[in-house]
Amino acid sequence: VRNRRSIRHFTPAPIPDELLQRLLDCARWAPSGYNLQPTHFVVVTRPEIKQRLLVACMNQRQIVEAHAIVVFAGDRRAWTHNAEEMLRQEIAAGTITRDYEHRLRRVLPLAFSHGPLGLGWLWKALLAPLAAWFQPIPGIPAVHKRFWLAKQVSLAAMTFMLAAESAGLSTVPMEGFDERRVRRILGIPATCIVPIIVPVGYAADRPAGKTRLPLERMLHRETWNGQAIHG
Repeated sequence: VRNRRSIRHFTPAPIPDELLQRLLDCARWAPSGYNLQPTHFVVVTRPEIKQRLLVACMNQRQIVEAHAIVVFAGDRRAWTHNAEEMLRQEIAAGTITRDYEHRLRRVLPLAFSHGPLGLGWLWKALLAPLAAWFQPIPGIPAVHKRFWLAKQVSLAAMTFMLAAESAGLSTVPMEGFDERRVRRILGIPATCIVPIIVPVGYAADRPAGKTRLPLERMLHRETWNGQAIHG
């Protein structure tokens, strides 16, 4: 974790396909909400496609220098695409009970469905803040789908980058790009979001050291200011 740092200049040395496949398989095991696994990986190695991505990524040279570009996408329809298979696998593996399966079958439509004509989204968006005055209400993915997906995709991307570091490769997480253009160039459906792109390869230069603010600046114990909360 301490050694991983963002690298923006790469050598042209290729990554063995088997190694890249192993790293993506590591990313596949990242946790995800409800175990819906909404993350997809679009791997780009062809120079002509990288060249098109370069413009969409604000001419950041790591796009064409790194051996592979991994575009992390999140499927807005993951609950309809993956829920049934996920539940079958969980039941077969004995990792959830039948009672929990039935609970998930009730919860998932409430959490994700937009309903006919989007009216399901509307009542959730309007009523959830009101209900929160009277009882705890979790974030509802149907209302904040992009926010929910960005969290899931980021977990997979971080897992991928740590796996790459352990394999002697370098990465850089990128947020500065035109998402609409990236989706169009790669044929990614409009039902998916692209929150992060990760070039991966062998570093051309790897500066020594890495700086971080001290832990004391970020650590809060029990409460934000460490004082007891009354009432």
